[in-house]
Amino acid sequence: MRPRWLLVVAGTGTEVGKTWAACRVLEQARWRGRCVAVRKPAQSYREGEGLTDAQQLGAASGEAPQRVCPPHRGYPLAMAPPMAADALGRSPLWLDELMSELVWPAGVDLGVVETAGGLYSPITHDADNVRLIERLAPDAVLLVADAGLGTLNAVRSSLPALEGQHVEVFLNRFDAAQELHRRNRDWLLREGIRVTTDVEILAEMAAPGLIPSSPG
Repeated sequence: MRPRWLLVVAGTGTEVGKTWAACRVLEQARWRGRCVAVRKPAQSYREGEGLTDAQQLGAASGEAPQRVCPPHRGYPLAMAPPMAADALGRSPLWLDELMSELVWPAGVDLGVVETAGGLYSPITHDADNVRLIERLAPDAVLLVADAGLGTLNAVRSSLPALEGQHVEVFLNRFDAAQELHRRNRDWLLREGIRVTTDVEILAEMAAPGLIPSSPG
């Protein structure tokens, strides 16, 4: 059962705020009365360093963390999931297996899949996140990037990997008082790239036509 609208939240790299952005989209969609669900096909993390991505995403969507990411796909080691699996002596990950585990409940308006790491980070032993996105064939991809130094290179070098996808770029941690942040945003906009820095309209951009601008 495929959601009415399938959104992939990806990043230009690690620690750019993919989970934070995905949570805001989910929360806004729920506030607007939409049925949502989120999946993290595999996650790795440092034990004892706060909530996992699945826990945060589940809190935002109203789902149990084990629904968001199957427990056997959680790797308590801060490496790409297939590398963490090797280091922990666990079974290899294969893309076909992850795809078969990606199950949605009936009646979902907005389904969100969050990747792990950057676009070319391996998500399984036989695929990176680019390949995962191709297999998912989403309605849109939300590409999350930092707003400061390195933003232009990170965004512009990531977009070719998403050719053929409907891509929206979110500049996370944007501060309008920072000249560099403003110039980065304006440069990308001049290039015709769809960019937002506004959390309030993030869900509307990520799921155009599905998420109304006000409840109801």
